[in-house]
Amino acid sequence: MSTALPELPIRRLTRDDLAACADLSEDRGWSREESTWGLLLAAGTAMGIDDPEGKGLAACCVLTPYGSDLAAVGKLLVARRYGHQGIGRRLMDRVMEAAGRTPLVLYATPYGQPLYQKLGFTDVGHVERIRGRLSPSAAGSVTDVKTRRATAEDIPAIVRLDAECFGLDRTSVITRLPGLTERLWVAEDSRGLTGFAAVWDSSEQHKIGPLTAKDSGTARALLVAAAGSAGGPVRTDIDGRHRDLLDWAVGHGMEPVGSTVLMTYGIDSLPGDWRRSFAPLSVATG
Repeated sequence: MSTALPELPIRRLTRDDLAACADLSEDRGWSREESTWGLLLAAGTAMGIDDPEGKGLAACCVLTPYGSDLAAVGKLLVARRYGHQGIGRRLMDRVMEAAGRTPLVLYATPYGQPLYQKLGFTDVGHVERIRGRLSPSAAGSVTDVKTRRATAEDIPAIVRLDAECFGLDRTSVITRLPGLTERLWVAEDSRGLTGFAAVWDSSEQHKIGPLTAKDSGTARALLVAAAGSAGGPVRTDIDGRHRDLLDWAVGHGMEPVGSTVLMTYGIDSLPGDWRRSFAPLSVATG
């Protein structure tokens, strides 16, 4: 290599880098998730290091701000061939510098958790990933909740509900979901919307998130609607505090496949109402 890895410049990534970002996800054994990358590159600040051998990206990371009160760190990825050479730490240093005094949140894999702990992040929770197909019997347990496909007229109400549950205004992210996801589902009663769920298309298995609902019964109904519309296997990351939903989903055919630790920096607890937030939009965006 003509330039040592620690000296390679970090640059701002754009939508022109979407394919290279997806390639890097694939290199790390993750699905390409091009729709998620489209959202991150539009709503967040993505930084990357070009492969000195001209093979796409050597590393990348995304900072998605929600005003000045919180920012999510996601997709810290280093190509396998450049692992354990310090560029992941270097990217995180740059991301934290860019965030300034803004508190940070991220979901850490076991691989990345030691680095984040060294940087001062603390564990505040976890999500459990489940995947598979819900059995037909699942639908029979949610007949008392009305769900339907979302329309354009629902978006303002979805934005308001998300702000209540997440604790911060994510208009710039939520309003992009109709154009990036395969479909949006809502639950409602006589007073209005009581929850929503997004289904993301994937070549491997569809992803569901966010999943926001007034209670566990509504969350079950939305999960049934979203999973049924996918027409194949699905996966989602359920907040570990919602043990009842996890047990119900596993009891109706889903399979637990791992967990991810929720970590924060500069803030002791997250805003919002976790009791209504059942699954994050993505472990890359919170």
